[in-house]
Amino acid sequence: MPELRNEKSSARSKSSNGVQESAKSMGRMKNRQYEKELKSLHIELVKLQEWVVQTGAKVCVVFEGRDGAGKGGTIKAITERVSPRIFRVVALPAPTDREKSQMYIQRYLPHLPAAGEVILFDRSWYNRAGVERVMGFCNDEQVQNFFKAVPLIEHAIIQSGIIFLKYWLEVSEEEQTRRLEARITDERKIWKLSPMDLLSYSRWYDYSRARDDMFAATDTDQAPWHVVRSDDKKRARLNLISHLLDSIPYKTMPRPKVKLPKRQKSEGYRQPDRPTRYVAEKF
Repeated sequence: MPELRNEKSSARSKSSNGVQESAKSMGRMKNRQYEKELKSLHIELVKLQEWVVQTGAKVCVVFEGRDGAGKGGTIKAITERVSPRIFRVVALPAPTDREKSQMYIQRYLPHLPAAGEVILFDRSWYNRAGVERVMGFCNDEQVQNFFKAVPLIEHAIIQSGIIFLKYWLEVSEEEQTRRLEARITDERKIWKLSPMDLLSYSRWYDYSRARDDMFAATDTDQAPWHVVRSDDKKRARLNLISHLLDSIPYKTMPRPKVKLPKRQKSEGYRQPDRPTRYVAEKF
C-alpha cells in the first residue's frame, strides 16, 4: 500500500479516526458540517484527478457491503465534482448466458483502468462470495475455487501497476431495516428495493457468515479489505473518501492561470425572427 502523502493527509486521517470512534456519542453529522468537509474532500479529488491524468496512473476501487449500506451514495459523493470520463463507475447487470460460460471473473477484466482512469466498481467479482453463494447461484466448489483464484488475480492487477483498493460498508441490522423500510414508502427510492433485496434481508446471518469467509480468504496484505461503519451515511462517506485519498500518493499538479478571453464583436449579428420553442417556466 502506498505511503501517506504528507503531514496534512496524516492529520486528516487522525481526525477521521477520531470522528469514527466518537460517532455514536456525537450523534449524526449535521448537513452544514458535512457539506463543509465534503467540499474540502472534493477539492482533493479534483487534485487526484489531475494527477491521474498527467501521470497516467491507474486506480481501481471496489465497493462492497450489505444491501442498504450506502455504496451508491458514497460513489455519488466521490464522483459528483469530477469528470465521468476519468472517474468511471462500473455496475454490471446480471451475466448473460455467454458470460455464465466464461471464466467467472472474465467479464470484469475489460473494465479495469487504463492509464489516466479511476474505475469504481459498484459491486464486483465479489458477488460470487456474497449474493451468489447465499442465494444458491453457485455451488461450494465454485466458491472455494473463487477464494483460491482471487488473491492471485488481485496480485496480477497490482503487479500491472494499478492502485487497487477494496471497501466493505458495514451497516447494523437496525439501520438496514430503517433504510429498507424507507424505500418502501418513498416513491423516489422504491426502485432500489428489488425482490433479491427482500430475500437478502431475511438472510442476515447467512450473509454474515459469507462475509466472514470472504474476509478470511481475500483480506491479504497486498489487497486488504477496508471496513467502513456506515450507520451514519455522512460520516461514512467522509471517512471513506479521506481514506481513499490518503491511500494514493498523488501530488498537486501545476496549473496554468486561467483568464477568460475577450468575446468577439457582434459584427451585425441579429437574433433570427423564427419563433423559439422555450420550455414552459412552471417554477
